[in-house]
Amino acid sequence: MKKILLICFLSILLNSASAQQPVQAPAFAIGNFTDDYQITYSINDTLWIQYPNTKYRILKWNLEKQFLIAQNDAGNKTDRHKYTRIDFMSFTGMAPYTWGFCLTAYDADTPEMAEKKAIADRSNPKKGCNGYPFSRMKKTVTQATNEK
Repeated sequence: MKKILLICFLSILLNSASAQQPVQAPAFAIGNFTDDYQITYSINDTLWIQYPNTKYRILKWNLEKQFLIAQNDAGNKTDRHKYTRIDFMSFTGMAPYTWGFCLTAYDADTPEMAEKKAIADRSNPKKGCNGYPFSRMKKTVTQATNEK
């Protein structure tokens, strides 16, 4: 009985530790940005802020498949506490824009539902975001804040 309890305890401990591993953004996506619509952003490993007052708490970065999953902040005007999938891609030959993103899902009930949404079409960045272009991002020097 003690062995079974020990195995259960270790299993719970390992699952808890892996669930709390820090998420890590790709280097190009960290910092302050302005998109091609003149909207400003601050992005770090765990928080995506679209100014003036939209926040996404990042739960997972999938670098291989180029997307992140986040929970919409309680203070957002719409879709509070829902889940968002943001697909991203790097650009070449579009300076000063170095990368872009697509809000593939923004109102999913669970992180798993957000992750299962249709993938953005990176082969067509001008229409691959649900029929619209990816928002192109360029680095800016300063921003009001980069909260954690």
